[in-house]
Parts: sequence; C-alpha cells; structure tokens
Amino acid sequence: MRKLAVFAAVFACVLATAPAGCGRGGGAGDAVYYCPMHPSYTSPRPGDCPICNMKLVKMEKTPPGPAAAGESFHPAAGEDGGRAAASADRGKTPAEVCVEHRCTMRECAMMVRVGLKPGEKISCPVCGDYITTSSGTLVPAAPRTGPTLMISPEKQQLIGITTAPVRRRHLAKTVRASGKIAYDPGLFVTQEEFIQALNNEDALRNSPLSEARARAGSLADAARRKLALLGMSAEQIAALEKNRAPDRGLYLPGAGGRVWAYLAIYEYEIGLVKTGAPVGLSAVAYPGEKFHGTIASINPVLDPATRTNQVRVEVENPGGKLKPEMYVDAEIEVDLGEKTAVPASAVIDTGIRKIVYLSRGGGLLESREIRVGRRAGEYYEVADGLGEGDVVVTSGNFLVDSESRLKAAQEATGRRGSDPGPAAGGKP
Repeated sequence: MRKLAVFAAVFACVLATAPAGCGRGGGAGDAVYYCPMHPSYTSPRPGDCPICNMKLVKMEKTPPGPAAAGESFHPAAGEDGGRAAASADRGKTPAEVCVEHRCTMRECAMMVRVGLKPGEKISCPVCGDYITTSSGTLVPAAPRTGPTLMISPEKQQLIGITTAPVRRRHLAKTVRASGKIAYDPGLFVTQEEFIQALNNEDALRNSPLSEARARAGSLADAARRKLALLGMSAEQIAALEKNRAPDRGLYLPGAGGRVWAYLAIYEYEIGLVKTGAPVGLSAVAYPGEKFHGTIASINPVLDPATRTNQVRVEVENPGGKLKPEMYVDAEIEVDLGEKTAVPASAVIDTGIRKIVYLSRGGGLLESREIRVGRRAGEYYEVADGLGEGDVVVTSGNFLVDSESRLKAAQEATGRRGSDPGPAAGGKP
C-alpha cells in the first residue's frame, strides 16, 4: 500500500511539471505560455523553450471584436486550419483576418499594422500578399504584383484613364515583306540534272556492274541534296521525281504563265511563315492591282548579313505583267487562332519588362509584370500574368506609372528620413 502511494505521488509530480505539448490552450481560464520562435510548443507555466532556450511568453486571447486603429496583429500564427480559412479572405478587415488565423503573438517581429493606407501591400506567410482598398478591406494580391496606388474614380475620369477587360479573341497577324520577280535558271538546270540522274539510275538498275549501279544512285542522291539546298521541299522533290518534268517557269515562262517572287522574311517572323500559305503581292507598276501566289519553298539557310530568310513564291502572272527584276511588296496573312489577348495600348514596355496596371475597383490600381506572345494588330497574345476578365488600364497608363514611381520615391525618402541612424557616441 505504501509503495502504491509513493508511485501515485511521483506520477502526479510528473503530470504537474510536463509541458502542454503542441496544444494552444490549457483549461478554461488557465494561462498558457508559448515560444515566440516555436509557437507550436506551449506550456501551462513560464520557463524556457526546450528547443531554442528562449523564454516562454504568456499567450493572450484573441480579442473577439475588431482591433482598434494603430493596433498590431500577426496574420500568420494560426493553426493549420487558418490557411484554409485564408483562401476565402476577400474583402475582410485586418482584424477579421487576425481572428480567422487565431493570432495571439502580440510581440512578434513580423507583426503588421492594422492602420494601413489604401493601396498598401502587406505580406502574410499563411495566405500570401494582401492589398488594402480605400474602404479598409483586404484583397489578395496577384503574383508578381508591383507597386500599387489609389486614384479616385473621379480623378481617373478627369485625367482620362480608361480601362478594358482581358478577353479571348481570334487573332490574325499580317507578315509584310519585300522582294522581286526573278527567274531562276540555276534551279531549272539542277532539276534537269536530277531528272537525268534518275533516268540513268533506272537504266542501270538491272546492270551486272555493281559499281555502275552504285555510281548512278550516288549521282541521283547528290542532285536531290542540291535541290534541297536550293530551297525545294521534300514534297516538291518527290513530285519532281514522279513527273520527271522541270518547271519551265524558272527559266523563261511564256505570256500568262507563272513567275517566281523571292521574298526576304525577317528572322523574328520566319516562324510564322509556312509552305502553302497564300500571299498577296502588289507592284509599283500596277497601283491598286493585286497578284496572288503561294509559298512554294523556304530556304533552309538564313542570310547572316541581313538576318532574313529567302522565301520562294509561285505567282500567277496574267497578261505577263510581272517582269524579271521587278520589285514587289507582299502580305502574308497568318491565323494565330483563339488566344487570351490584352490591348497593346495597355502594355508599358520598359525594354526589360512589360507592365500593365490593373483596376481592382474603388480607385485601387495595381502594377503587374506580364509576359506576352506575338502582337496581332492592336492586341498582344498573353503568355503569362493575366487572365480572362482582368480589367487593365488602356489609356493614361503612363500617367499612372509616373504617379506610381513618384509615390515609391516619396516612400523611400520617408523611410530614409525616419531612420535615426547610430546612437550618439556609438559606433556607426
């Protein structure tokens, strides 16, 4: 009996001195202490953290009502459930966010002020970046968000700021190029050589001399490679091998036949040009008149001096109007398909980045860096950074950008002015 009493006394002593583990609270009305560096560790009495040896801090209960202006809170110290609750924190006051995250770390260095200015951005490790609106609520900031500023709707109207939504549009781009009408007797001669090599290979196919058969085959292969280097596609070479007739339009076509236009396509647009695409051409000699052709081949080698690619276009020549060495202008219509598009007037190109300003409502304007694809007329294809339905500033955005830079400079000056520097008599 005496041994049982001693064991019960020791067990009670262990229970009295054991920490509370990872729980946040003790019994009703009991004080709970936690480690500022390791909030998951709590204890019912003061002492040291067994992980980092810091003094435990008394945990205060979260106030049920909204916090007063100028009071501090920390939105990141909640339990795991706080992250799920934070995903719906749209249009909440800072005090409400604090309550949802069950924040009690009043002395943490990562505290955020409740008295936030409109347009000011705060960072919450639980749910990310938030921006305050003119009504004092918090809205989630988008990824890669830059500076924000407040311009009242009345002032926006006064200085001519307009907005437009980002939508999916059918985009088409026109590739413009210049070139000339040129006959290509060299290609015509190479086609004849290829046909002769094929005929010779056929004639020696049943020859008992293996060397002769091999030589005939190598000559045909060499002519085939030469045609490819001159810009003929594999399909065109196969068609020539089948019909065994060179294109006389390359040499000297008769009246009303076809001619060849050689166009120079710049390197940054060559990815848009495909064999078989229709081409519209115009010549200075025939103002207002359009000639029509089709891209027959694309030279596989880029010109290193002009950074252009030569494209050969087969053009109908009614009446023999197009003459050799005549200059022409060409337009190639390229269908880009259905894309998410932003008005080109909304994009500010700094040379390094492309920036737009989003209207978040209530006068709040948010800077955002985006990536764009190809420009098609008055629109850019959106590669990243914007979604369908986002509202962007389309005019007056340079004024907004100047105002944003001025605000950032003023804030930086204010921060430098409020820095007290080293204490008097102390080391800098």
